[in-house]
Amino acid sequence: MFTSYLTNAAGQLTTQGALISLAASMICGLVIALLYMYRSEYNSHFVVALVILPALVQVVITVVNGNLGASVAVMGAFSLVRFRSAPGSSKDITTIFFAMAVGLANGMGYVVYSATVVLVVGLVYFLLVSCGFGTRGGRERHLKILIPESLDYTTVFNDLFEEYLNRQELIKVKTTDLGSVFELNYTIVMKDSSKEKEFIDAIRVRNGNLTITCGRPVNRVVEEI
Repeated sequence: MFTSYLTNAAGQLTTQGALISLAASMICGLVIALLYMYRSEYNSHFVVALVILPALVQVVITVVNGNLGASVAVMGAFSLVRFRSAPGSSKDITTIFFAMAVGLANGMGYVVYSATVVLVVGLVYFLLVSCGFGTRGGRERHLKILIPESLDYTTVFNDLFEEYLNRQELIKVKTTDLGSVFELNYTIVMKDSSKEKEFIDAIRVRNGNLTITCGRPVNRVVEEI
């Protein structure tokens, strides 16, 4: 069932096999792009790249005639690419590797196998996103607080966090205004979302009424691949 369509009985690359693999790569790339777009914000340029990426990987692997050593070298070269547009989330990185893996399978001529992988992984992804797997019920929030340098950010809000939050994690600390102000970034989960204003008002008393931002959680970005 999982046989290569690229070569004939003599082991030579055929035009029909190459065209089948190329068409399969484009179709698989389109399916991967549609999965990526499902219930998420996306950049149109990145989505177009996802459609094309499997075909490009497939062409390169086909050119090296399925040589395993050369294939590993090519994949190693791809892994050195640094994406310098917007930093990628874990979802972006996973989708890129998904597209590359499908392109590699098609480049070796295993069209049915790559299609099976896309269908199975796509179905699992669709089910996980549809049921909201790992979303914590939408309760996770991103909290940004500005405090003067005179306050110890490691302990100043501990009692408030214990009173209002189920969970909190300090993600990043940054200084602003020539070091006179600290910017604290937290990921939090409220015990009672109806008390969010009360919680923010309590923080305002501690931080001297400096800026406080509370909203949807931000992605933990990976700046390099």
